[in-house]
Amino acid sequence: MKKLIALCMAMLLAVSMIGCGGNEETTAAQTQAAGGEETVQAVKVIPIDLTEEEYAFGVDKTQPELLEQVNAFIAKIQEDGTLDEIFNKYFGDGEPTPVVSAELDESKDQLVVATNAAFEPFEYMDGDSYLGIDMEIAALLAEELGQELVIQNMEFDAVCLSVGQQRCDIAMAGLTVNAEREEYVTFSDTYYQASQRLITTGDDTTFDACTDAASVEEILAGLSSSDKIGVQRGTTGQYYVEGDEDWGFAGLPAECVPYANGSLAVQDLINGNLTYVIIDAAPADCITEALNEVQ
Repeated sequence: MKKLIALCMAMLLAVSMIGCGGNEETTAAQTQAAGGEETVQAVKVIPIDLTEEEYAFGVDKTQPELLEQVNAFIAKIQEDGTLDEIFNKYFGDGEPTPVVSAELDESKDQLVVATNAAFEPFEYMDGDSYLGIDMEIAALLAEELGQELVIQNMEFDAVCLSVGQQRCDIAMAGLTVNAEREEYVTFSDTYYQASQRLITTGDDTTFDACTDAASVEEILAGLSSSDKIGVQRGTTGQYYVEGDEDWGFAGLPAECVPYANGSLAVQDLINGNLTYVIIDAAPADCITEALNEVQ
């Protein structure tokens, strides 16, 4: 088991250099081996959206001018095609652009961005450089504002809090808009439509006949407390499993097991310690594609 974990971790570090193409075919249960034999992949994503979400950036409440600037910038890159070009780098055939963070220096005019760089394809690392959709937007935003970019990498559930405490100017971390986070930040206009998806082992046929969220949720509602679902701590997936009135989630009967990031959760699924994993759709594709490459 330790050997498998080590192998997965090494592969994940390598794959972070190339990003995720977002091709659902790579997360199918079956793939053809070099010799023509059909093999079962380790994990797969059920291609059905369980939620409908919107990503936005969380701006410091004490900086209304920055909020206006961020919204104007989002509108600009949507209109001139820059945002689509960034998306193509991570969902298409484009080449990601590494982003380098400056050192924090209060004597300088800096844009301090809070993130959790373990959420490919939105933010992740290659050595000392940052990659991802949000990171490239952050670099362009700082350039637009004439400021030096500083990226503060932290646990996901500290991202909005750090902005609320004025330790960072803006949170850019694949953030779903919701009322709880609005206690700490003011959300910008949205820039991405997201969802939660279910990850299962490659040989699991439980959801093969499902055609919509309702049919998946019917099966999930039949789980018991002995079942375990892995999530990334502090994300929508955790609220989905545990249930939350503000989010509009009834919750599931299974035990929710939070992890520092989605990769660790999926590794535990492979190791037989979880029944399923629920995380955001784009990271789900990246993680399963990466892990299946070593099978």
